[in-house]
Amino acid sequence: MSEYREIITKAVVGKGRKFTQSTHTVTAPNRPSSILGCWIINHRYEAKKCDKTVEIHGHYDINVWYSYNNNTKTEVVTETVSYTDVVKLKYRDKDNLISDDTDIIVRVIQQPNCLECTISPNGNKIVVDVEREFVAEVIGETKVCVAINPEGCGKDDDFCDDDDLDEELEDLSPDLLLGEEE
Repeated sequence: MSEYREIITKAVVGKGRKFTQSTHTVTAPNRPSSILGCWIINHRYEAKKCDKTVEIHGHYDINVWYSYNNNTKTEVVTETVSYTDVVKLKYRDKDNLISDDTDIIVRVIQQPNCLECTISPNGNKIVVDVEREFVAEVIGETKVCVAINPEGCGKDDDFCDDDDLDEELEDLSPDLLLGEEE
């Protein structure tokens, strides 16, 4: 019998990371005097694999609190913006990939965050600089090769000895399992 086996399992077969800085222009109903605050909420996205990349399509709301009318009144303007980020897959295990049926896992490393919010030079728009970062992983069925112990699990192997575990469980106090009642 062979000392090695091929095991078919799901594993990460592709990986990539994408950091993006983007600039958005928000139109306010009134001419802004000063920016009082800016925050980004309601971030949603979905991803799909496209050949050697993962495309992330998403959107979020930009909220800008500003003053107008010579700093005598304030208002919050909200604008929803969409984006597409393309993540290049830097590590791919295509030699051992069994099928094209893959799963995509995308994690947000940095939620969309306002870096800077200013009034445009002509004074009628608000310019918002945003950053965001994603990690994308492609999960697929692949083969791995493992070494086999021809003697199997012996008595000397700690991880195969259930007798010690049974003894530890017998020594447990029933009060510990039920908790103390007063």
